[in-house]
Amino acid sequence: MKRVLIADDAAFMRTSLRLMLEKNGYKIVAEAENGNVAFDKYKEVSPDIVTMDITMPICNGIEAVKKIKEYDKDAKIIMISSMGQESFVREAVLAGAKGFIVKPFKEETVIEAIKRL
Repeated sequence: MKRVLIADDAAFMRTSLRLMLEKNGYKIVAEAENGNVAFDKYKEVSPDIVTMDITMPICNGIEAVKKIKEYDKDAKIIMISSMGQESFVREAVLAGAKGFIVKPFKEETVIEAIKRL
């Protein structure tokens, strides 16, 4: 069973992803409301997959991806954001993200993207 860390500043979005992923056989091992917490939790629980929002307070998702990839070059991170502009997609991928999902998303889209990791 794949273990997932969900990073998003919106509690309802973390809950929505948690329910969606658990229903599809994933285990949520941690949640984070900003990039610094995501990095700390990553080191603590070593998840198989991270879903990372881009726009978060204190430390955004792109900075968090850079920190996590520096710590673990094999980290599997997928960005989930309402900011689907190309520059953010490019920046996220350059930072080390393995995929990008735009909000609002469909359950199938999320599960497919995570399965591809």
